[in-house]
Amino acid sequence: MLTASAYTDMHVLEIALQVRCGALCAVDVARAALAHISERDPYVRAFTEVWAESALHQASVVDARLARGDQELPLAGVPIGVKSGEGPDSYQNAQLRAAGCIPMGLTSVPRTRRGWQTYGHTDRGPTLNPYNPAWSPGGSSAGSAAAVAAGLVPLATGSDGAGSVRIPAAWCGVLGYKPTNGRLPARDRAGLNTPGVLARSVGDVLAYLEAVDKYAPPARPAAPLTALWSATLGFADTDPAVAAVARAAAEGFADAGLFTLTDTDLALLDPAPAWTALRAAPARRDEATPIITTNDLKLSEAFQRADFLLTPTTPHPPHDHAGPGNRMSVALTWSFNLSGHPALSVPAGTTPRGEPVGLQIIARHHHDRDLLVLAERATTSPSISPP
Repeated sequence: MLTASAYTDMHVLEIALQVRCGALCAVDVARAALAHISERDPYVRAFTEVWAESALHQASVVDARLARGDQELPLAGVPIGVKSGEGPDSYQNAQLRAAGCIPMGLTSVPRTRRGWQTYGHTDRGPTLNPYNPAWSPGGSSAGSAAAVAAGLVPLATGSDGAGSVRIPAAWCGVLGYKPTNGRLPARDRAGLNTPGVLARSVGDVLAYLEAVDKYAPPARPAAPLTALWSATLGFADTDPAVAAVARAAAEGFADAGLFTLTDTDLALLDPAPAWTALRAAPARRDEATPIITTNDLKLSEAFQRADFLLTPTTPHPPHDHAGPGNRMSVALTWSFNLSGHPALSVPAGTTPRGEPVGLQIIARHHHDRDLLVLAERATTSPSISPP
């Protein structure tokens, strides 16, 4: 029998390996996940629905396929959370199921999709941040981030139209990955909202990428890498404490020899008018074009000078459950929904008040594997203290 503590310590590839080799069966993993969700989720409220019967049935199907010698289940038995609004049949969730993942239920999102509301809603009350229940977990992939951070599932799907994967990842102390726009089917007609994932390790994110985008270009051979740092992108009102934590993490990666880090004077135009126009109606692209064109040119020039761009993931720490007020939680993320660049939020540490901070790493278009390989080296290097 798989205990709850043993289950929560396991990463995606470890679960899949043990299920495929017969050391564990998928049904036992599903039972452990369901037991942990039943015990822990009342204090987190990450799930709006739990599919216990369906999860056990799908796990038994995985076990039966493995018993017949099926070799096409690289993620056999891995429990996942499914972001509400997607359902198990969305493109990424269907691909993950085909790889052997077991959907455990729907994770929370905001009650309304208006504005930049970074919280999660359930009929039991708001989703709580596992770091501190007084804080919002971020959003809109709120429940997915909280479920991963609380160890309820090792992987949960999200979608990111303005930062909705990266923001909750930063505030819950986990990883949040937005692929290059267009690599996976967009979830909105404007093409801004791409599928994404929340996980506890970069290896788990790479496993996700292998399952949902088998044609992502391979990572380049190791070479001297360069990165640019910007705390504001030229327009964001970033809290000094947040900037200091993210900058320290970036410097730690540079000191470990992963890249050379240089400050940049990159000054993008505030993307708010362009994003709002496109999201309202693709026919309003003419209103958005001047900002998009200017920012695309600036980013192209930046990526001619460096391999990566680094920023804080959010300009401020987690807000309480009353909401962000007039603070724009998306200020440092939504430029890259408009530009389409792949972006990853990794845990950077905490402010002096204990608030989690994310470091956002952005790569060139379609260099998703370069981004993830860099992050894996950064988060597993013995010379770097984990945040």
